[in-house]
Amino acid sequence: MKKFNPVVCLCVCALLTALEIVLNRFGSINTLGLKIGFAFVPPVTAAILYGPGPGALVWALSDLIGALLFPIGPYHPGFTVCAALMGAICGFFLNRDPVDISRESEKGSFVFRISRKNIPLFPNVVIPVLFNCLVLGLVVNTAWVSMLYGKKTYWGWFLYRLGEYGILVPVQLILIPVLIRVCDSVKKRMGKTAFYKRGTAK
Repeated sequence: MKKFNPVVCLCVCALLTALEIVLNRFGSINTLGLKIGFAFVPPVTAAILYGPGPGALVWALSDLIGALLFPIGPYHPGFTVCAALMGAICGFFLNRDPVDISRESEKGSFVFRISRKNIPLFPNVVIPVLFNCLVLGLVVNTAWVSMLYGKKTYWGWFLYRLGEYGILVPVQLILIPVLIRVCDSVKKRMGKTAFYKRGTAK
């Protein structure tokens, strides 16, 4: 986050956190163990604009603050951990800034760069959506749901929540490419210096 304009970054992340809470708690279908809505849009937007760190921060904070201020049943810290991982994974795949992996050795430094000039549907969009929804959301979060609510076995909750992700996966696959285009358009209109510090804009 050092290269970003800190004031703009904090304001945008705070706004997206508040928006996620509103969409999650008041604009989604919320029942015990089931949640369908567009609450993923704000944290994914943060991940697209700023990368893994801010994406993880927005998703984790919005989950924690929403659970404390507007609880819908019992809370488990595992939900917040999974939310942070979802934001970090989205940021890694959906942010356009290149990722440098460097290593110092006796023969000199080695730098491996992963370019982010293009964000193709596969693998950059498909992989984070499938991993977040099917692994973290369906497999891992279902474990917390079964621990908190009981009534059903893990597999009972798994089958119950399968329909939720049967809806969310195609919705996210359709909307995330749109979000990428919108974020690119916003950056162009506002100017890169509105997002980055002077001398670091790319």
